[in-house]
Amino acid sequence: MSLEQAGTDGLAMADLAERSRCVVWHPCTQMQLLSHVPVLPIAAAQGPWLIDLSGGRWFDGISSWWTCLLGHRQPEVVAALHAQLDTLDHVMLAGFTHEPAVLLAERLAGLTRGALPHVSFASDGSSALEIALKQSAHAWVRRGAAGKQRFVCLAESYHGETLGALGVTHQPAFTQSYHALLRDAIVVSGPDSSRAALAGVSAEQEADAAAARLAQVLARHADEVAALVLEPLLQGAGGMRMYHPRFLRHVRELCDRYEVLWIADEIATGCGRTGTFFAVEQAGVWPDLLCLSKGLSGGMLPLSVTLSSAALFKVFLGDSMSDAFLHSHSFSGNPLACRAAVATLDVLAGQQVLQGNLGRAALISAGLASLAGVPDVQGLRQLGMVWAFELRGGAGQARAVQAAARTMGLLIRPLGDTVYLMPPFLLTDDECRWLGQTLAAAVLQVVGAGAVTLSQPAADAQGEEGARIA
Repeated sequence: MSLEQAGTDGLAMADLAERSRCVVWHPCTQMQLLSHVPVLPIAAAQGPWLIDLSGGRWFDGISSWWTCLLGHRQPEVVAALHAQLDTLDHVMLAGFTHEPAVLLAERLAGLTRGALPHVSFASDGSSALEIALKQSAHAWVRRGAAGKQRFVCLAESYHGETLGALGVTHQPAFTQSYHALLRDAIVVSGPDSSRAALAGVSAEQEADAAAARLAQVLARHADEVAALVLEPLLQGAGGMRMYHPRFLRHVRELCDRYEVLWIADEIATGCGRTGTFFAVEQAGVWPDLLCLSKGLSGGMLPLSVTLSSAALFKVFLGDSMSDAFLHSHSFSGNPLACRAAVATLDVLAGQQVLQGNLGRAALISAGLASLAGVPDVQGLRQLGMVWAFELRGGAGQARAVQAAARTMGLLIRPLGDTVYLMPPFLLTDDECRWLGQTLAAAVLQVVGAGAVTLSQPAADAQGEEGARIA
């Protein structure tokens, strides 16, 4: 590329960033700061790489908000979308159906081995949670227990930003401005294996202790609680908190004992991200409702689903519309999105992706091994294709690591003081090695040979200091 061309492309990038600032309200962003922290214009993508207007390549270390499961523009998924475009773009699911929606529902129900055989469609994770919340509360009304209308969630939980989902989100950065609009959930402190390790407690003991706390809450409030909502094995936006599957076995037993429904939010943890297609599989139990989104369509198109048990489905059967569960979205079960999801499932199965992730994860972990024992790095952990650690210097230090990684071509987005990786699955061995080694190099560049205390810089465009903005 000539210097003249590079300069022209640089001007084009700056122009597009400024035009975006003027008209696009960017999510999780303080818009006033974009005048000096501009967004990065992206022109193309392939595999794990984002490509800017000047041809610069950036490794997408968080799968574009955890959505691009296989990588950008996965050829098999692209081909399936082209074929679907030639036949059916969209038709409403009220009174109609189509093959992509039926195929996807059959495949997902089969993956639960019949435990959750009924599938509702929406377009995003928050909408899937709204379906689950409404369905669980409505079910108790149908069963003659109209007083069971509250929800239990875990401390530091995040479940979305529509009003129902915000009501079971325990993060003030997201909820405090809307408190008057929300119904308060009952919050219980959940398990955290890293916290347990610091206290010299095993992950199993931590799971048992968290279950005991949950049991006390349900014993007091069972007559008013419709459902418990949690992210299995991994609290994502809550700081990538990981915990032992033993807790989920306790959850199933307690929900059965106290007649409380269990909603598993697998929007971030599902589709193989934690090592199994559904995170709950690692505990050998199934919830009453399960929500999926993000990676479900391979990151191609907006899509979410809520899977429900046969028992819940039967509650809404009757002779009139007043007996039915009345919830709809205009683009429910869009054929293009469903076809992309079916193609994604085909790739996962046909290429044995989850089995291959064991080797890929080992290579990335090896690249991060140099961080072990670094004083500023705390709680280094891994689950499936997720890595995380905290920095002793806090959110300011984490943002410094983010900036250093960007100079090396790696894009990450810390959660407060938590630095994490959640990359696409289909990486070459060289890409796996580069990813781990590059993040480690960025951390070591910031922290130096020993502990480093950084002054807290002004908040960047992601949000205020300390806020966990996903």
